[in-house]
Order: sequence, then structure tokens, then C-alpha cells
Amino acid sequence: MMEKDQEAREGKLTLVLALATLIAAFGSSFQYGYNVAAVNSPSELMQQFYNNTYYERTQEIIESVSLTLLWSVTVSMFPFGGFIGSLLVGPLVNKMGRKGALLFNNIFSIVPAILMGCSKVAKLFELIIASRLIVGICAGISSNVVPMYLGELAPKNLRGALGVVPQLFITVGILVAQLFGFRSLLATEEGWPILLGLTGVPAALQLLLLPFFPESPRYLLIQKKDEPAAQKALQRLRGWSDVHLEMEEIRKEDEAERAAGFVSVWKLFKTQSLRWQLISIIVLMAGQQLSGVNAIYYYADQIYLSAGVASNDVQYVTAGTGAVNVFMTIVTVFVVEFWGRRLLLLLGFATCLTSCIVLTIALALQDTVSWMPYISIICVIAYVIGHALGPSPIPALFITEIFLQSSRPAAFMVGGSVHWLSNFAVGLIFPFIQVGLGAYSFIIFAVICLLTTVYIFLVIPETKGRSFIEINQIFAKKNKVSDACLDKEELKDLPPVISQ
Repeated sequence: MMEKDQEAREGKLTLVLALATLIAAFGSSFQYGYNVAAVNSPSELMQQFYNNTYYERTQEIIESVSLTLLWSVTVSMFPFGGFIGSLLVGPLVNKMGRKGALLFNNIFSIVPAILMGCSKVAKLFELIIASRLIVGICAGISSNVVPMYLGELAPKNLRGALGVVPQLFITVGILVAQLFGFRSLLATEEGWPILLGLTGVPAALQLLLLPFFPESPRYLLIQKKDEPAAQKALQRLRGWSDVHLEMEEIRKEDEAERAAGFVSVWKLFKTQSLRWQLISIIVLMAGQQLSGVNAIYYYADQIYLSAGVASNDVQYVTAGTGAVNVFMTIVTVFVVEFWGRRLLLLLGFATCLTSCIVLTIALALQDTVSWMPYISIICVIAYVIGHALGPSPIPALFITEIFLQSSRPAAFMVGGSVHWLSNFAVGLIFPFIQVGLGAYSFIIFAVICLLTTVYIFLVIPETKGRSFIEINQIFAKKNKVSDACLDKEELKDLPPVISQ
């Protein structure tokens, strides 16, 4: 009777769990989104600052090509920093814990926020470039640690919804940066250093508030071997004292992993029982970034202008697209536990695929058919909706779900590295693809969307409502580990499926 009562209460979103989710996501994920978009609006003013500063030093103006290169470096330092941050995830979460890693990570936000805010007064544009690298490290760490932290705090029936919250705050960060970046607000000569410096505010709030919330119970029990602390953390998160069923589940996960010990990135690539999990996160993370989402945003202004939107009004239409992104991510938070991860991924990538194909046709016929620019706008909005449904929020949640405790940090390091290197590659290569292929550049993204959709359909299982051990047993069959030598495989001592 008691067990049934506990299971009936499993879905409860307690105040402690809700606040921990909001503080972790606002303090970390929000900044990631904010810094993605913060340099877009004031880019011309910032390049002018680069030029003026250089002129004051040398009495010479920076050549056009050199200025473009300098600006490209400024923008691309962010994803490069993200890649470095991803490599730090494993050591940080294993040594400091999930909460500890997030608190430490705020250094990589507050310091660059101060440097960027002071760059104009100091007349040092180099501070902005260095700060973009540091704040990129912050984003690289947070984009991996926040989904891991929330996935381990949540009960399994809320894991999907809470796992999408980081992506929601990324989209909110992008929208806030777009709104603050209006020419009537902070995209001004005096305002742009404030626009860049505001990224430190969420970090400062997280530094003040997150210490009052629990560490991941899984980390406390499995890695710290601190059973009383893990039990206390679970009791605070669930809102009731009897948490023995969940403690037992974590203990069984611990037993299942003792043979493996700590799983490094190298061991992750060598372990047969993790082969399809590893391939899946590489495909999903690469598909997420190489599906053209950055290119769509890059092209959006041009599409709006060709549809007759006045150049001064493009900033408002762009913010409107950002608002659609936020709205659809909120929808995903509510539907992910009903529709499941697999369906949302399939639906999202299929929508992006269709949008890329129709957008290619619309751009090719834009100058010959009068109403084609409006089709292009519909395609941009449809693409944003599709990406917000599946490709944007689900992959990071999926990493948390398909890996057990010992391999999860290494998996996030691999997934995060693929994410940021793909992001960096698109930012670096897309302008050249655009020059070479023009409207037909979206065919490349359509092909990537198609291949990712086919992979999801053939390989990715549904994970909603399942425990971490049950999910790993599904993959155990795919990996054919029963036929392999399991002396040191992660799933050697896997217990039977826990009856629901």
C-alpha cells in the first residue's frame, strides 16, 4: 500500500524541485542563449569601436578584409570556448558534483561580463575577443551540466519536462538579447557595453541562490557514497520522507556499474555495451547543429527584407521569430511526457527537412514569382517551430537518459564536443557555402535532416517513463552484449527490470 502511495505521488513538482530547476536554468542556460544573440544587433557599432580604437593607437584604419576577419574571430570565439568547456565537464562534475560545477562555472560568466562592460572605457577591443572565449567556456560547461543536473533531480515521470527547461531558457535568453538589442534600447554607442555586460547578472543570482538547493542524489550516493546526504536530498526534492524505493533504484544502478568503475571518454569509445548509445548522441548532436538552424537565422533578415519588411522593422520581425521559438519550446515542455522523445525528434527533423526543401524552391523563384518571399517567411517560421519541438531540446535530455551514472559525464563531454565543433564549423563554413551555392545551400541541410530522421526512425527507442536501467537494457539488446565478453562491460551486473 505504501509503495503504491509513493508511486501515485511520483509526478509531484515540489517547490524545491521547481526552484532548483528555475535557478539552474536561468543562471546558466539563459546566459548561453543571451550570448548567442547579444553581439548581433550592435555588430556595426562594435566594429566601428574596433576601428576607432585601432586608429587611436596607430593612426591607421583597419582594412575591410581585416575588420571582417577580426569580427569573425569575435563571433567564433564563443563556440570555440564552448568546445573547451565541454572537455572540462567530466572532471568538474566528478570532482565538484553537478551543483558544485554550476557554481564554479559562474566565474566564467562574471569575469567576462565585467571585462566586456569595461572594454569601451579601457579602449581595448581585445577584451571583447578574450571575453567571448571565456563566456563560451561557461556556455560549454552549462549546456552539458544543467541537463545532467536536472535529469538526476527529476522523478522519471517528470524527467522529460524538466529536461527541456534548459532549452527553454536558452530561447528566452536569445529573445531577451534581441529585445535589449533594439536600436531604441541598448544597441547604441553608449549602450552596447551594458548589453554585453548584463550576462553577469543571472550568474550572480545563481551564485547567491543555488547553494540553498540539493546536490544530485545520484551523485551523492553513487560517487560520494554518502547515503544520509542522498536520502536527505531526495526527501527535500520529493516532499515526503519515504524515498526507499527511489534509493533502492539508485543502489541497483550503483551495483550495475561497480565492475566498470569510472568510464573515461576513451573507455566510452571502446565499450561494446555503449556502442549504439554513443553513435546515437553523436548523430543527434551533429544533426542538431548541422541541420541549418544557424543558417536559417543568418538568412532570416535577408528573407524579411525581400518580402518587403522595412530595414528598420526587421529587428522587430526577428524578435517575433524569437518569441515563436520560446512559445514552441514551452509547448514541448508540456507535450514531451505525452508524445515521447522519439516522436518529437521525428516530427521536428521532418518539419525542418520539409522547410529546407520548400525554402530552396522559394528562394530560387523569389525574383520571378511575386508571392514567393511570403512562402520563404512561412518556411523560416515552420523551421523554427520544427527545431523547437525536437532537434533543439531533446538531444541533451536523451544523453541523460541513455547513459548510467558512471558513463554520463564522458557521454556529455562527447556530445558537447560534437555540438560545439558542429556549431563552430557551420559558423565558419556557411558564409562560403552561401557564396558558392546561394539559395541551393539549404539542400545540404535538407540532406542532413533526412539522414538524421532515418537514423532516429531505425535506431532511437522511446525512453519516456522508463528508469535509467530499463533504458540501458533496451540498448543492451541493440549492442548484443549478451553474446560478448562482459568481464568489464558496464552492464555486467545489470539487475532484472524493476516491475512497475
